[in-house]
Amino acid sequence: MKSFFQFIKESNAVQQATRLGLASDGHGGWYDKRGEFVAKTEKGQLKFYNKRQRIGKQDPPQSEKERRLSQSSSERSSSQEVPTQSQSSSQQSVGQQDTVQQGPPPVEKTKGTLTIAFGRFNPPTTGHEKLLDTVASNSDEGDYIIIPSRSQDKKKNPLDPDTKISVMKQMYPKHSEKIVNDPANRTIFDVLKKAHNDGYTNVRIVGGGDRVKEFDKLTNDYNGKLYQFDNVEVLSAGDRDPDSEGTEGMSASKQRKAAAEGDYASFKKGVPKSMSDKQTKQLYTTLRGAMGVKEGWSLWQIAPKFDWKNLRENFVKENIYKVGDDVENLNTGLVGKIIRRGTNYLICVTEDNIMFKSWIKDVTDVSGVPANQREVGTDALRKYAETMVKGSTWGKQFINKYRKK
Repeated sequence: MKSFFQFIKESNAVQQATRLGLASDGHGGWYDKRGEFVAKTEKGQLKFYNKRQRIGKQDPPQSEKERRLSQSSSERSSSQEVPTQSQSSSQQSVGQQDTVQQGPPPVEKTKGTLTIAFGRFNPPTTGHEKLLDTVASNSDEGDYIIIPSRSQDKKKNPLDPDTKISVMKQMYPKHSEKIVNDPANRTIFDVLKKAHNDGYTNVRIVGGGDRVKEFDKLTNDYNGKLYQFDNVEVLSAGDRDPDSEGTEGMSASKQRKAAAEGDYASFKKGVPKSMSDKQTKQLYTTLRGAMGVKEGWSLWQIAPKFDWKNLRENFVKENIYKVGDDVENLNTGLVGKIIRRGTNYLICVTEDNIMFKSWIKDVTDVSGVPANQREVGTDALRKYAETMVKGSTWGKQFINKYRKK
């Protein structure tokens, strides 16, 4: 006879499988809509397997992503068990934990899968139009959102968020209602936590081919800690070819380079036909002004992928990105203090104790506080003030913990 806890566990496994749209074979096996074996119930928990598995064949070993899915199922099941008296006493003695340790708040899952694109779009280009089309085509019944980051600096992110989003709505009219202008969406974690609180069961993130691995690891590592989804899927919108003259080769870096060099003809090639010549010239002028072109510029600062040698040289000489500096990861929006410098990468930690690794081409220095972030009562002002306090210890525990032996 089944115990009460075993019954609860099996019920949770069935609920998770149902939310994922899986069908049961009546013997603990679960199949997707194409009839492929994807999971089975083991000890009241879903264990996920390679989708190439067929009926009658030996179960293949789990991939890393499938292992994480199985672990999240196990974590949900164990959270339903009634704690013993000693466990309750221990939990009370620990006291209040940080956000990552506490886990996400319990939310009833009433929605399916939300498809997300999170990016800089600075400036938006024809290449981004392909990304948005891919997001829409991979969404479930048109349930998708486009989240432009809030990053802004003269070199790599010259357009302020409001200007950038206004231009995007002009460039991509069929996606304009899905482009979100929300100051609260500073990082990919902010977006995922909101999707969790809105009751979504799964999320699907679409990004450039060169960013899939980064998004996949980071977002799945914190599933169950900052937010809770049955499945966090990361899809590629395709690889980009910097040498290509077509859409595949277009990038925001090329557009910033063209604007800085005064090459309007090249700049115009990167703007969708939905924009009139007047609108394109206005964007070109606005971009040049925001970049401060008249003040002088260096290619390695505005488009590092086109001048890797000088970027690397400045990094090696420690002219940029020193230990203790604050930087922002331009792909995820995470801001953290540098605790270690690698050969061409940085290890950083946020003030919420989230550690992340970034290539030097994917970060920007935010050690200074822009004037529009120096308002009384803001986190930016508090953080800036902390850096001026002698003996501040923020980040030192990570420096000691991860110092090379």
